[in-house]
Amino acid sequence: MHMVRAHILVCGGTGCTSSHSQQIIEALETQLAEHGLGNEIKVIKTGCFGLCERGPIMIVYPEGVFYSRVTADDVPEIVEEHILKGRIVKRLLYQDTASHDTIQSLNKTRFYEKQHRVALRNCGVINPEDIMEYIAVDGYEALGRVLTGMTPQEVVDIIKASGLRGRGGAGFPTGMKWQFAMGDAPVKYVCCNADEGDPGAFMDRSVLEGDPHVVLEAMTIAGYAIGAHQGYIYVRAEYPIAIHRLQIAIKQSRELGFLGKDIFGSGFDFDIELRLGSGAFVCGEETALMTSIEGHRGEPRPRPPFPAVKGLFAVPTILNNVETYANIPQIILKGADWFASMGTEKSKGTKVFCLVGKINNTGLVEIPMGTTLREVVEEIGGGVPNGKKFKAAQTGGPSGGCIPAELIDTPIDYENLAAVGTMMGSGGLIVMDEDTCMVDIAKFFLEFTVDESCGKCTACRIGTKRLLEMLEKITNGEGTLELLDQMEELAYDIKANSLCALGQTAPNPVLSTMRYFRDEYIAHVVDKKCPAGVCKQLLAYKIIPEKCKGCTACARVCSVNAISGEVKKPHVIDTEKCIKCGACQLTCKFDAIVKG
Repeated sequence: MHMVRAHILVCGGTGCTSSHSQQIIEALETQLAEHGLGNEIKVIKTGCFGLCERGPIMIVYPEGVFYSRVTADDVPEIVEEHILKGRIVKRLLYQDTASHDTIQSLNKTRFYEKQHRVALRNCGVINPEDIMEYIAVDGYEALGRVLTGMTPQEVVDIIKASGLRGRGGAGFPTGMKWQFAMGDAPVKYVCCNADEGDPGAFMDRSVLEGDPHVVLEAMTIAGYAIGAHQGYIYVRAEYPIAIHRLQIAIKQSRELGFLGKDIFGSGFDFDIELRLGSGAFVCGEETALMTSIEGHRGEPRPRPPFPAVKGLFAVPTILNNVETYANIPQIILKGADWFASMGTEKSKGTKVFCLVGKINNTGLVEIPMGTTLREVVEEIGGGVPNGKKFKAAQTGGPSGGCIPAELIDTPIDYENLAAVGTMMGSGGLIVMDEDTCMVDIAKFFLEFTVDESCGKCTACRIGTKRLLEMLEKITNGEGTLELLDQMEELAYDIKANSLCALGQTAPNPVLSTMRYFRDEYIAHVVDKKCPAGVCKQLLAYKIIPEKCKGCTACARVCSVNAISGEVKKPHVIDTEKCIKCGACQLTCKFDAIVKG
């Protein structure tokens, strides 16, 4: 038997996989074999480390050396210098870990220091395709404890006492939802919502890719608590890596007896199946999701009755999202008080966010509830790139709203976000800088919801389309102040009369941007200008005569011959002909062309 003296962890999440991390793993295995180290050095493909902006990521243990933006071409140098000679390849180091020729702990870097990983605790740590690695980090211990020593009511009580609320967006108390489903019905179901569809969101995907067994364990615990024997995971078909790892995890769990008949000799039976969603955003709504699992077109149903009374196949059903389930085993093992000690009075625990947009450290972060937006953007996120100013952050995706710069010290929890006109959502957090047009942002999200509306109810089907048309008028320079008032009135009508949360929340990006950035809307409708220079129809390119050298480069790239002038003399742009493509500005080497 060979002693393993080092482990090399390589990220196998979607982001790093798309940057060729699989080729890095193959190159590592080839190089190690050539040097006779195949048995001494173990290469492990993990889930997401979180710092996606620096991927592909590699960590070498026991030293804990964090290499970033690694390529397959770097592997021979890493093996020869680091593995064979003990010399760290400094040019590949994640610089926040390097200090005075020593390697700092990853937990001491700006990105990781304020994070607290509960749902993500195993992501980037274990091989998600090996159940033994999950077992080695207390995997399935919570299930064993529940099935051999706790009553269903005791399980529900500990979840209630923990204060865990649904991480899918609504924030409903998880223990209370389970309590509602504990009646005497002979057949019940446990469902997992892995259908995240918000633009810029990949929290659930990363948990499934990095720690699939935690969801299986939690769903089995939930099944025992409410008396269900079958579970379904509804996962987006666009998540092939997550699906692949879930399939492996389910197979391994069945083989070891953690799924199936008589689990832990307790007499309790439970199994889980996958159902693939075809990319319909509305199927993130619980009743639409269940309708889709049943084999019908994914459309929401009126509530009440709620799923805990009449859900999947018209029997009591509980539905939680991936992140909610990822907290359950740790709550069972460490206790309700441990979980409740994190976060705020009404928002307990941690929350996973996808930090994307105009931010230096793009990636996946998990923070205690109550952490301020400033800490997330400036400290964890490393601030806004290129010296630009922070303008706003959008939370909750198409269902949420924006937090403007003046409210950057807002604590992130359910109540505080609702107070400023946005919502937690599933965890997308899109950072915007001064070059972002807030009217255009509202239009972007509304285009998404118009496209994703199932069309079942009039308020959503027609109302969101009319609202989008109003926004298009504004960005085309055809808006009026009266139109702004009409937009607000229509937005509230849509919220009040839509059947499900998709329509009820669709106007939020519009109302939120109008609340905090009304001056931008007024500039669009009164001055016919886009202050950020984004809305094409309101742009006008002009040449500054003092800067123009008459080189003719701009005239040569203009596809509509809108630029004229003599060689070595200032040129002019015919605004009637100009199609505002911006090619001239990109070509000019003298910064002589500006947006007017």
